[in-house]
Amino acid sequence: MTERKSRDHDYRGEIVFAFALASAGYLAWLLRDVLVLLIVSALCAVVFKPLVRMVGHVRIGRWRPFHGKAILVLLLAVAGGLTAFGFLAFPPVIHDLEQLSGTAPARIPLLIGKIHSVPFLDRLDAGQIMAKVQGFASQAAAYTLHSMKSIAGKLVDLITGFVLTLYFIVEGDYAYAWVLSFVPLPRRKRLDETLQRAGVRMGRWLFGQLSLMAIFAAASTIVFLCLRVRYAYALGLLTGMLNIIPVLGDGVSLSLALIVAALDSWGRVLGVAIFFAVYLQIENSYLIPRIMRSRVDLPSLAILVALLIGFSLEGVAGALVAIPMAVLVAVLLEEYLVHKDPEGEAVSK
Repeated sequence: MTERKSRDHDYRGEIVFAFALASAGYLAWLLRDVLVLLIVSALCAVVFKPLVRMVGHVRIGRWRPFHGKAILVLLLAVAGGLTAFGFLAFPPVIHDLEQLSGTAPARIPLLIGKIHSVPFLDRLDAGQIMAKVQGFASQAAAYTLHSMKSIAGKLVDLITGFVLTLYFIVEGDYAYAWVLSFVPLPRRKRLDETLQRAGVRMGRWLFGQLSLMAIFAAASTIVFLCLRVRYAYALGLLTGMLNIIPVLGDGVSLSLALIVAALDSWGRVLGVAIFFAVYLQIENSYLIPRIMRSRVDLPSLAILVALLIGFSLEGVAGALVAIPMAVLVAVLLEEYLVHKDPEGEAVSK
């Protein structure tokens, strides 16, 4: 009789556990946007926290001028870098927009004249062309107005992620210890060591990705300046930032660079195309194997599958956190499924 009650109790426990696990999975799916924001903020904190510690330990003799103010110094450095970039990147764009708005009425008749000089296009009516242009402009304006809500939401997410990153830098250790306090004491040490290993590997991946982004941004900016492509600084920074998005980011940056280069000459278009072809070949065959694979320690197929799953679930944001999450899952599986449980071995003996 007692054995029967014990079996019923075990079945009930398993049913309750399965129900709780399904409920947790469903809740995570509903809150996936918040979870992605938390993961991205935590990853940024992993990268910036060593910088904060390094700034806080700077010494001038026996004096530590930045002790207790390291985060403020880092924020001022980032703000100064963004301000310097703005002075370099935005004036050419503003100048060209002002020039375009002033000369657009005079250029439209010239453009229509060039269109009429093309065979089979001389039959087009100038009034129809102007009507099409005005309709396209009105549609673009309406789309921009409808997109303002989405843009405002993304801006709020960016500010929230920034605040969360600061929180993880300052209070991350306390929050981590609080979460671990819910784990039974005999298993807490093992889980802590496993998560620490996963954190080191994720930090290495993010540092390697930032290295690739910095190299691509510097190389593209130098090439754009040598080719005298417009908005070289803005295009270079955008190219480096988009490099974090697998496959799609390189395609978007290449398209933008080609469009801007085409405003001046086809020779610059050819130069930009050659640069991207050569650099991407060098990056895929030399830089990524030496910078990324040794840091992530995952097979290429696992990385590709993780990217596909992340992109299908949450788009670009999902692709950004796909590889770190794959690293975390791989470390947990290796520890708890591949390796034998020391406590289980002790009990069996």
